[in-house]
This record gives sequence, C-alpha cells and structure tokens, in this order.
Amino acid sequence: MRFPRLIWIILFSIECGFLFAQDSLTIISYNVENLFDCEHDSLKNDSSFLPDGMHHWTYHRYQTKLDRIAQVIVNISGWESAALVGLCEVENKYCLKDLCYRLRRFHYKYVHYESADERGIDVALLYDSTKVQVLNSKPLHVSLNDDATRDILYVEALVEGQDTLHAIVCHLPSKLGGSAATDWKRKTAKQVIQQQVDSILLMQPKARIVVMGDMNSEPKDDLQGLNNQMIELTRVGQGTHKYHGIWSCLDQIYVSDAMKDNTIVRIFSPQWLLEEDKQYLDYQPKRTYVGYRYKNGYSDHLPIVLRYRL
Repeated sequence: MRFPRLIWIILFSIECGFLFAQDSLTIISYNVENLFDCEHDSLKNDSSFLPDGMHHWTYHRYQTKLDRIAQVIVNISGWESAALVGLCEVENKYCLKDLCYRLRRFHYKYVHYESADERGIDVALLYDSTKVQVLNSKPLHVSLNDDATRDILYVEALVEGQDTLHAIVCHLPSKLGGSAATDWKRKTAKQVIQQQVDSILLMQPKARIVVMGDMNSEPKDDLQGLNNQMIELTRVGQGTHKYHGIWSCLDQIYVSDAMKDNTIVRIFSPQWLLEEDKQYLDYQPKRTYVGYRYKNGYSDHLPIVLRYRL
C-alpha cells in the first residue's frame, strides 16, 4: 500500500499540528488477530491455539505476539502514550495483563468483559490511567438468535480531568457464510450501537462519542449522529485489510458531531508492518499465521490512529 510522496507530506504536516498541540489525545483501534494465551479454557473453542493444537501455539510464540503488539502501540504513541487503545480479537484478561505489563511505562489499565463468542475472542479497551478515569462501563449484548457473537464494549470516561468521552469498541460478525447471507447480523449489531448512541445524545446532545473497531464491511455513514472517519481514506485507495489483492477499510472509527472538526485519522502502515504480496503484488499486512504456517508477524489488519484536539 504505497501512496504518492505529496500525500504523505500533506498528511504529516496536518498531523504535526495535532501532535504538538498541548490539549490533544491519541486513540488507536487495532484488530490484533488471535491474541490467545496458550492455556486451555474448557468454556471456549481455543484448542487450535494450544501447544499441541493445529497452530502449535507455544509460550514463546505467545510472548512474541505480545512483543509485536506492544511494538506497534509504542511506535504509534512515541513519547506521549495513546489515551485509549481499542483492541479486537483478545482472548481474556490474562492476555491484557501481560500486554499492559509490556506497556507499563504508559500506565495502561484495561476494560474487558467475557462474551459468548464461540472462539472466546473479545474486544477490550486499554486506557492510560494518568490521563483517563473510567466512570462507567458495560457490555452490550448482540442477540443473533442461536448464533453466539461478541459483545460490544461501552466505556464512559473522564479525559484529562475535564472532558467526558464515550467510547464504544466493537468487532461485528464476519462474512463467513457469504456477505449477503450474513449482512443481517452486522445490521443487528449496529442497531445495538445506535441504541447506545441515541441514549447518550438524548441526555447530552453535544456528547463526545467515539465508535471504533472491526466492522467487517466497507465504510458507510450509517450510524445517526456519528461521522465515519474512514470514508475519505477509502476514496484515495487506503485500507486496513487486504483480501485477494484488494485493500478495504474493515477497521473504522466514527466520531460524534462535537468531535468531527477537531480530529484527523490515519492508517499506521510503516514498512515493518508489511510484507511483499507475491501473489497479488504490492504489499500486505505481515501476519502471525498464513493458514497454519507461522510467519512471526503482527496481524492481518493495520491499526487506525485518531488524533483529537480537546
């Protein structure tokens, strides 16, 4: 995924204004792709990610995966930590504790709830406890008849001691079984998000709301009261995920009207997060696995970075 030098210069110049603004914060959304520990959980279908499983998921590989994710977050953050990091595909609190330990200089804590997902992968939110005070949190359940899926995470927090921010982290149902056949599942999940957004805006019309995560669909302005920040990036050919040679922005960030004029969003895609795409040419995300073949990479998704001027 290569872009003209002029575009990079323009984006970098704009972002620098946010980066060096005293009253700004960074939010990251990242699907880390199968962050499992290597202990069996009898309540989850995690057998493939065990030392004797199909992926031969050893303690060493688990530790390396944590190092890789921490490397990405540190490189995005630089000297100043990201205030919030929304994560998709995390197995449990033990993975989050181990990740926070690697990021301990950033004082991260986490919000996470176990969900009914069959594979046991959930969403979570890391927050810098020196900048963010969590006021309230809860899981938002998505009912898909007999199909179990991931809960959506809602967190209300006080940022820098002055501004209340409502964060929603989600990983919507996949297209497994066909895009058209499973579209109702993603629409149902978005209805749950919409209900939460509506309830916030009813009480606080100028509320600061961020919805982030893997939407498993192309960007649309389909949540009332929110603005999808990825639409413009899609128009210039950028993406966070590559499938059969085609980039798409499955990972997305929405912000409320109160935030839209003070935000800038980019996809974090340094060369070391990519590898050569020998089949379809150009580059692709450097994954941990391709099938069952260990690649010692990062994820099949690229992270999104939002900078918001308070």
